[in-house]
Amino acid sequence: MRLHDLKAPKGSNTKPVRKGRGTATGQGKTAGRGQGGQNSRSGGGVRIGFEGGQMPMTRQLPKRGFSNYRYRKDIATISLDKLNGFENGSVITVEELKAKGLVKNRFDGVKVLLGNEKLNVAVTLKGIAASKGAAEAIAAAGGKVEE
Repeated sequence: MRLHDLKAPKGSNTKPVRKGRGTATGQGKTAGRGQGGQNSRSGGGVRIGFEGGQMPMTRQLPKRGFSNYRYRKDIATISLDKLNGFENGSVITVEELKAKGLVKNRFDGVKVLLGNEKLNVAVTLKGIAASKGAAEAIAAAGGKVEE
């Protein structure tokens, strides 16, 4: 089978219904919008949440609490074993992590987390946070964390 042999399944390609093209078409005159009213007019209809002038449900319900969504920080996390890819005694910065593809561009900070892995190289972290366990593992391997 080649690309020029492909065909769409039967019934998948249907012609669009042409509304408002005369009374004989079945969708003529009012074009399926009914006789009158707000929704029959061009540009008609109401916005989302509009309840006909009644006090909307979103305004009836009490607003409580605080959402940290606007002020949250997106922290990129890295597993400790990913640092084994660096040379012994190297100084690791955020730019180097980006260059190796370990973190993406959109974040407010980077943090190294401890898992079940072991660190085999002595590295120095500059401008990168580390969890308590990860910092201890880095120190045990002969490295250090400089935030």
